[in-house]
Amino acid sequence: MKTLLKIAVGILVCLVLMLLVLRVTGLDPRGLRPGLWLKGNLVTTPVTDWSFAEKAPFITIQMRTWYLLPHSVNVSCLYYNGHLYISSVQYRQGVKYRWNDYLIRDPHVRIKIGNQLFDRTATLVTDPAEKEGVLGEKVRRSIDELTPSMLSSRNVKTNVFRISDN
Repeated sequence: MKTLLKIAVGILVCLVLMLLVLRVTGLDPRGLRPGLWLKGNLVTTPVTDWSFAEKAPFITIQMRTWYLLPHSVNVSCLYYNGHLYISSVQYRQGVKYRWNDYLIRDPHVRIKIGNQLFDRTATLVTDPAEKEGVLGEKVRRSIDELTPSMLSSRNVKTNVFRISDN
């Protein structure tokens, strides 16, 4: 029994040390691989014009999970009608984007653009006209290589989130 306890404590200590190292190093997402904590310079002032965000090839969002570790992913963004939007278009059968569920459960996010971090709120867009306008603009600009036929399919699930100050 003592040996089992020593093994359990050893595993726990290793896990805590690993989390501490990851917290210090950040572990940004790479490509399609999600990450944990984002590192950068925190900007606390309000942003009135998010158009600079579109110059980045993608932005990174960090959200809170139910299991207490952050989850961060790279996404494209769109500056439209004076607001910054992120969206997900799930057109591959069997692929679930869990980050959508995390944002719906807790809308507090940390956004990384370049080396700047912004603590903001991501609100699910429920107005059909606003959602259609954002997705239509994404198609028009060919962001994420979307086509109108992709969006009109019944198998496609779309979520649009508007980024705003806390």
